[in-house]
Amino acid sequence: MRIYTRQGDNGQTTLFDGTRVSKCNLRLQTYGTLDELNSLLGVAAALCAHAELRAMLESLQQQLFDLGADLATPLGSKNASKVRRFTTDDAAALEPQIDAVAARLPPLKTFVLPGGSVLAAQLHVARTVCRRAERHLVELMEREQIGAGPLVYLNRLSDLLFMLARLGNQLEGTPDVAWHMRKSAEPRPQ
Repeated sequence: MRIYTRQGDNGQTTLFDGTRVSKCNLRLQTYGTLDELNSLLGVAAALCAHAELRAMLESLQQQLFDLGADLATPLGSKNASKVRRFTTDDAAALEPQIDAVAARLPPLKTFVLPGGSVLAAQLHVARTVCRRAERHLVELMEREQIGAGPLVYLNRLSDLLFMLARLGNQLEGTPDVAWHMRKSAEPRPQ
């Protein structure tokens, strides 16, 4: 099987139901951003020397593939019954993971900057891409019928990724980078 099909050479691609759409279609922007997020989690997993955290990241990657298939298949379309639809239960399943990670970390006393260890910085990048996917999804939901599950899932996932970034710093023995608000009279760094 060849990897190239030449079917996208004119700027269009095919949804899972067979519909041809522009590669700049908002649906594609949304699940393309999920693909980007998935790749970033793959980098984080590759950087991670901690088996438990790596397993969590790989599980999230599997879930993102499922979510991508959900979003690549419009509701009520051909093949719609072949994909697993995300529900708010998928988001609820992330909440105990968030709570379990939070229980392992010191409470936050300030905002933290993205960074610390390379692993944590990578997870912060993933979190921000997750937020971008969420924004695309909100816009898509304003135009097309999408169930509530994907949006709630992405919202919870970004929370989990924030906590995993903090856990990554802890596991790497690196403190979170605290944000220090500058006073208005302080000179700006050059």
